[in-house]
Amino acid sequence: MGIERISPPLRGDERETLRAYLDFHRATLEMKCDGLSTEELRRQSSPPSTLSLLGLVRHLAEVERTWFRRVINQETDLEFVWSPERDYQVAYDASNATREEAFEAWRAEVEHSRRIEREAASLDVTGYFPRWGEHVSLRLVMLHLIHEYARHNGHADFLREAIDGEVGA
Repeated sequence: MGIERISPPLRGDERETLRAYLDFHRATLEMKCDGLSTEELRRQSSPPSTLSLLGLVRHLAEVERTWFRRVINQETDLEFVWSPERDYQVAYDASNATREEAFEAWRAEVEHSRRIEREAASLDVTGYFPRWGEHVSLRLVMLHLIHEYARHNGHADFLREAIDGEVGA
């Protein structure tokens, strides 16, 4: 696989460590998709689920967009990429999606997220998350995304193995 994944620091400060772990998990998702065609990336896990590797990429683009842009950066009028109804589940159905459009959207959202995190004065910066009715810190957002990626990377392990037997990483 041709994706570079850098291990998080063993003695970094809090922000450096959170940033590195999030990037580690982003790279892991990309590694799980590396070398596969659009058709392979669209392959669904098992009915009735529409879960696929491409669906995970699309879903995580929505997650990045929501937590960093809409919550922390307060871009409250920002629509979802794939669902005008703001339904996270829509992104999972990648049956008509292409590798190029999904990864282009995901990479763009990752870059927005990185910029917002870098420009934030501290991990204590907050944004309002309407679904919870609470203000949340950038620290919580970064931890939540690490958790979200780690969980979905577990799904990606199984999806990739079912496609071509590739395991690990």
